[in-house]
Amino acid sequence: MRTLVLGGDGFCGWPSALHLSAHGHDVTVVDNFVRRRTDEELGVRSLTPIRSLAERVQAWREVTGRDIAVVELDLAHDYDRLVDLLATVRPDAIVHFAEQRAAPYSMKSPAHKRYTIDNNLNGTHNLLAAVVQLGLDTHVVHLGTMGVYGYESVPVDLPEGYLTVSYVDRVGDTHSRDILYPTQPGSVYHLTKSLDQLLFQFYCRNDGVRITDLHQGIVWGTQTEETALDERLINRFDYDGDYGTVLNRFLVQAAIGYPLTVHGTGGQTRAFINIRDTVRCIRLAVESASDVSGRVRVMNQVTETHRVADLADLIATTTGATVHRLPNPRAEADANDLAVRNDRLLGLGLDPTRLATGLLGESVDIAQKYADRVDVARIPCTSFWNEGRRVAYEQHTVH
Repeated sequence: MRTLVLGGDGFCGWPSALHLSAHGHDVTVVDNFVRRRTDEELGVRSLTPIRSLAERVQAWREVTGRDIAVVELDLAHDYDRLVDLLATVRPDAIVHFAEQRAAPYSMKSPAHKRYTIDNNLNGTHNLLAAVVQLGLDTHVVHLGTMGVYGYESVPVDLPEGYLTVSYVDRVGDTHSRDILYPTQPGSVYHLTKSLDQLLFQFYCRNDGVRITDLHQGIVWGTQTEETALDERLINRFDYDGDYGTVLNRFLVQAAIGYPLTVHGTGGQTRAFINIRDTVRCIRLAVESASDVSGRVRVMNQVTETHRVADLADLIATTTGATVHRLPNPRAEADANDLAVRNDRLLGLGLDPTRLATGLLGESVDIAQKYADRVDVARIPCTSFWNEGRRVAYEQHTVH
């Protein structure tokens, strides 16, 4: 299949592009390289030494004999070039990773909030409008987030995108219908993903665009079978307070003898997925396009749930690290329960990778191998959801 991977130079996009290519898809990576420029803005770098996209693609060609095309394009602001690209390639599938993906980064300042809204919503809407303008029968696969559901405890397993509700009409008859599960975004980043859902619902209903929205959990790990083939193909490994996901941050902290930073009680339960399963899920979604019609297909892209405190204890036991609890910079409940349905991806053949499989050790090894690249000043979270949480955090660290 002719497949565009938008944001294909990023943490999830790059290994997904390789995985699709390895399975015979004709892949074009589209990126504006803003994530690399954000490293410069924040004064941080990936724990792993990632090569330029040109070097990565050349290495992939040398190792596998497969070609990946590259197009530099800003999805949110180069609409005419986007239309030209789609008209030329006429892709069977478009995998959409081209959004600012970090909740803490989206809450750093009014400028970061505005950028996240501008980039994410304009990019998504430009893509949908261009597909309709050209009359393409293209399957759009979007990487969403479990965060659209919110993180309160509910007495049911979170369904895959839709909730069946019943109501009584004016004459007393009872009816039911499916609605999008009510969103409770906890950051501006999560807000954009919630608004994406409405864009998808409209363009699916109004124009018949075929869309799969993958509500992904927190990703851990860094390597996949494809990125491990050559050191030049290695994937990103973020550990900083803005972009580092919680388990990867713990692994880096343990590797350098830095206390594991648990924010708040650690009672927050989150959904997780290994990066190897992320790329498999993307491919399964792309290759099952025939299942998508009538309404947006929503799939929960998760494999297991864990409490943050339990993860810290697991890493501490595995590596000998200590745990340090700090005030929570986020505006969220101190604790929550979470159970999630993931029937659709399991039905497509996903064999989940879990923490108990031994891949945790692989991640520990990578963290230790590149520990000399860590800037400890970038480990603490410096984004706060409100001023009160900033004050609490600063008072705690002073004393």
